[in-house]
Amino acid sequence: MNTDTTTAPPLRKRTAMDVVRELRQPKVAVMLALGFASGLPFLLTQNTLGYWLRDEGTSLKLIGFASWAGLAYVFKPLWSPIVDRVDVPLLGRLGRRRGWMLLSQAIVAAGLVAMAAVGLTAGLAAICGFAVMVAFASATQDIVIDAWRIEAADGPDEIGLLSSASQLGYRVAILIADAAIIAGAAHFGWPASYIAMAVLMGVGVTASLFAFEPARADAVMHDKAPLWTPRGFFDAVVGPFVEFFATHKALGLLMLAAIAAYRLPDFLMGPMYNPYYHDLGLSKDVVAVVRGATGLPAAFIGIAVSGLFAVRFGLFRTLITGSLLQGLGTASFALLTLSHDTGLFTAVMALDNFAQAFAGVALVAYMSSLTGLGYTATQYALLSSTYAFLGKFLKGFSGQVVDGLSHSQGLMGAYVTAWIGTGLTAIAPILLVLLLARLNGRAEAAPVPA
Repeated sequence: MNTDTTTAPPLRKRTAMDVVRELRQPKVAVMLALGFASGLPFLLTQNTLGYWLRDEGTSLKLIGFASWAGLAYVFKPLWSPIVDRVDVPLLGRLGRRRGWMLLSQAIVAAGLVAMAAVGLTAGLAAICGFAVMVAFASATQDIVIDAWRIEAADGPDEIGLLSSASQLGYRVAILIADAAIIAGAAHFGWPASYIAMAVLMGVGVTASLFAFEPARADAVMHDKAPLWTPRGFFDAVVGPFVEFFATHKALGLLMLAAIAAYRLPDFLMGPMYNPYYHDLGLSKDVVAVVRGATGLPAAFIGIAVSGLFAVRFGLFRTLITGSLLQGLGTASFALLTLSHDTGLFTAVMALDNFAQAFAGVALVAYMSSLTGLGYTATQYALLSSTYAFLGKFLKGFSGQVVDGLSHSQGLMGAYVTAWIGTGLTAIAPILLVLLLARLNGRAEAAPVPA
């Protein structure tokens, strides 16, 4: 008979000082900078490019279609197995993750310089071609940064911590690519502003050089066949999908549906934000100042509140709240047609940034929790492209919708209808997440077979 009464000590509750010590880890700073590098190119090939095109007299219809350059982010799963399994020549000596980071960052910077060099003098096709190049490289960078974030974490708590750091860096970059660049364009022109953005990609390059190569997934990777063998190719391409549905079963389809619908309020009218400000008659300086003064504080608060909300109320309630906030934030832009008051513009901008940051943290944390080691890059690429596909495809028609509505409602009336209609798309993800929470609760409560 075993008389050993030794029991495992109870888990110590984490204190505020524990959290502070975790924030001081070098990898948190690296993640902050990598999040910045991930967010910087995103709008430069879409919404911000739309402002540049509108300044040059491009129609809303063509601006909407030009936003399809961002569809590169949707097709990430097609080449993510290569990022997961193959080292970059020469740069691969630094490690697989770091090598891919540096290669993709160099291509992003080169593409932004090319966009600045050709401008619209060579025609819309030329600048859009380089925008696709930037988007493709940026999507590749996202694949590897997302994989690094998950693999560099020591556990679920650190995934949340690094996700928050990534989102904060991302939001700072978004504000620079959506506010500072507009002020720069007003005083120095669009080409010079895009070159400045290329220089800022140096933040990501520096972070990649200081990052460590995560080893947590190495043991799993070593057991896998090489990519160039039939078994290895099948495992790299099909394995992530098989593993995902083997883990989540039928709930996996509902998860994908909820993820696909979750960011619709943010995506659908995305290409119209800057043309809307242009058509309202707001100056670039006003847009830049309001975005800069309210965007970062509101985003920071949204990130912090989302993390605390998730700890207090759980991830599903956080997802639902984030979706509701997104819908309200998007619909509130319709109010700007009633008044050009800077105070109202500031309030709307603050609400939208808070809502997008809150929802972004919730979705990133949820998607990160669904990935498995050995398929990190590919599975997260699948999930992130799932959330982007529907919205990025439909937003290409946003200019056509506003143009069409303007014939019967006038331009401002068309914008009002489009903003409110887009805000109402938040209803679908709320219902899907409610159903998912209910079914997930049942699955967890089900007895385990003997």
